[in-house]
Parts: sequence; structure tokens; C-alpha cells
Amino acid sequence: MDFALTDEHRSLQTLARDFAEKELRPIARQIDLSGTFPQEAVKKLGELGFMGISIPESYGGSELDPVAYVVIMEEISRVCASTAVTMSVNNSLACEVLKNFGTEEQKQKFLISMAKGETLGAYCLTEPMSGSDAATMKTSAKKEGDHYVINGAKNWITNGPDADTLILFAMTDPTQGNRGITAFVLDAKSEGVEIGAKENKLGIRASSTCTISFTDVKVPESQRLREEGFGFKVAMATLDNGRIGIAAQALGIAQAAYESALSYAKERKQFDQSLAEFQGIRWMIADMASRIEASRLLIYQAAYKKSLGGRFTKYSAIAKLFASETASFVTNTALQIHGGYGYTKEYDVERFVRDARICEIYEGTSEIQRLVIASQSLKEIQG
Repeated sequence: MDFALTDEHRSLQTLARDFAEKELRPIARQIDLSGTFPQEAVKKLGELGFMGISIPESYGGSELDPVAYVVIMEEISRVCASTAVTMSVNNSLACEVLKNFGTEEQKQKFLISMAKGETLGAYCLTEPMSGSDAATMKTSAKKEGDHYVINGAKNWITNGPDADTLILFAMTDPTQGNRGITAFVLDAKSEGVEIGAKENKLGIRASSTCTISFTDVKVPESQRLREEGFGFKVAMATLDNGRIGIAAQALGIAQAAYESALSYAKERKQFDQSLAEFQGIRWMIADMASRIEASRLLIYQAAYKKSLGGRFTKYSAIAKLFASETASFVTNTALQIHGGYGYTKEYDVERFVRDARICEIYEGTSEIQRLVIASQSLKEIQG
């Protein structure tokens, strides 16, 4: 299979790269240090059509294919992973949900403005005591007449402090396990919704993250996504999309660290020669290059599988697992090449190390990816 980029993909790649270099490069280090959400940059991403990449033009999006999405994600992530994950969540976990599972009324009310970048979406699945095991969630949605009353809390919500629209998962029938979960879409400013303080994170610090509490929040039945009990299927299908985006984010971080290491190795002199002349350093470079290229091919494959319209669960999990672990390997190797300088904030490589680490955790840990891959592989043999 030839995964060569089309002329359109290359044009989008150039557009995203130029934006990242001109708009994000000058602020990336500072917003990481301060933990400041890049409001203006996100607005400009919307103007470029990057906040609703796969959404039909009739709903305010750019109507581009999955490969275009990963190409754009890599370029933005290469410069500022915080901005990239903000874009990723809005695209993969908010807009995609409404595109795939929303009613026409819901799309008109919530999707169009998110796809245009006029409003920002967040995905509320994880809870203080419910992470990988989503079926144990405690947030409840009780039906009362023509609306639901929601109580509970969600944490680690990316975009939470700045979100306008929430995709929320709550338990409508605890006796049914994951079949008792229902999905909703609601205004983040609804009465009873409390936005918690921003988390002080290790990496992706300019991406806003918080806990969101729900106290007797009334949500109209018209804002339920599909029927009661369908929420777990919505969540899992959506995470398949999200994992491709996170894989592309990890790839962008790895590429940035690799480029930094190459540049430093050629410039830094030791024992009357550049670091790049030492065989040990060359082996490090070879290992980084090989894993990055393998990651890119796996991500393109997952995006291609998605474009075919069938199941791509296994491929998105493989791409996410391999690319996220590659990002950790490459960033740590790049820091090693930089030596003591890499351990300071004088160089961006320490930021890359911190940003890479989360890619092995959110939208499904590496352990969960391995379970998904094994499960899908066994099903194929049994089938």
C-alpha cells in the first residue's frame, strides 16, 4: 500500500507547518511555563478550518479525510503539543461524536459552532474512581419527565476550563454495567455545572484540564445522544477516532525531538569532533529515525482504514501504542544526546520529554491498547 501524500495533503501540511512556525513557535515555550491556554491561537485554528477537519461543510467543517487530519495534527504537535491536543479533542472527541451520533437538531445547535472554532468542546468520560474501567462510573442521569437530572463528577477533562460544549457520559441504569451508560450533549454553562481549578500538570501545560462537577443538572431529553444504554458504544467508537489523533500528536513530538537532536549532534563538539561523528550517537539517531518512520506508517494505515468506513479499532490501537511509546523513547534519547543542556529549559527537548509522557496514558493507556489489540486479533482468528 502506497501511503504517499497527495498534493492536497502536502498543501495542508505546508499550511499547518507555516501556522505552527509563525503563530505557535514564538509562544510555545512561554505558555508551557505559565500554563496559559492559547486562546488566540485556537481561534486562528478555527479560521483555518482545523477545528472541524472531518466535519461536512454543511455543518461548518472542512470535510477533509482522516489522512489530512493526522498530517495537520503532526505539524501542530511538532511545535506545540498543548495546542494540538486542544484541537484533537475538539475534532475527535466532540465534533466526531455529534457527526456520527447526533440528531439534526443537536448538530445545528452544537456542532456547527464547534466545527467553525467559534465554540470549544470537551469529552467527559473519566471519573475520580473510574478511568480505564468506564463501566464503574458513578455519575448518574435520572429521567424526570422530559429531561434528565445529572449528578456526579468527571476529572482530567481536557479543554474543560475553556469549553462551551460538553459530551457527557452518565449511568442511567447501574444494574446493566456498561449497557447502562447513556451519552448526552450539553452547554458547559448549564445551571449546576461547576468547573474546577486547572490541573498543574507535568506536560502539555498550556492545554487546560480540570474536574467538572454536576449537581442536579437538568438536561432535556432532546440532548440525549441516541437511546438510553447506547453511551458505551458511543464512547468506544469515539476513542477509536481519538487514538489516531493522539498517535499523530506523539509522532509530532517525536519528530520535533529528533530534529533537535540532529541539529545539536552536528553542532556540539567533543574530543575535537562533532557528536554526530561518534558511532554511539549515530546508532541513537538510527533507532530514533526507524521508530519515527514506523510510527508514521502505522498512523497513515489507521487513517486509511478509517477512510474505508469499516472497523479500524485494532489499527488505531496499534498506531497509538507504538507512536506513544516511540515518543517517549525518542524524546528521552534526544535529551541524552543533549546531555546536561537537555535537562535545562534553555532547550525545548525537556518540554518534549514532558509532553510525550501523557501520550501513553490518555485516551487509553498503553496497557489498554495491548488489551484491545490482543482482543481484536483473537477475534479475527476465531472468526
